[in-house]
Amino acid sequence: MKLTTGLVVAFGVVGLAACNQSAQEQRADNVEADAENVADNLEEAADNATTDANEDALENRADAVRDAGETKADATRSGADADGNSAN
Repeated sequence: MKLTTGLVVAFGVVGLAACNQSAQEQRADNVEADAENVADNLEEAADNATTDANEDALENRADAVRDAGETKADATRSGADADGNSAN
């Protein structure tokens, strides 16, 4: 239930944010939202882990996914700015 609610909220936010953005900005936001969803799933699995080592490993993977998504989104946004396609 928590996952479904999170997905609905994420898609709603992405939809609202997309109203006044370039295509590259929308792609960057989607990359971040996708990474956040994957990381949330990993953290949910960490909460259900049977050992501390498994929990730590899953939480570390969640952090890495978030960082990678943020990096990719930033690169996409920087590309939008360099191309002059930024919504700003």
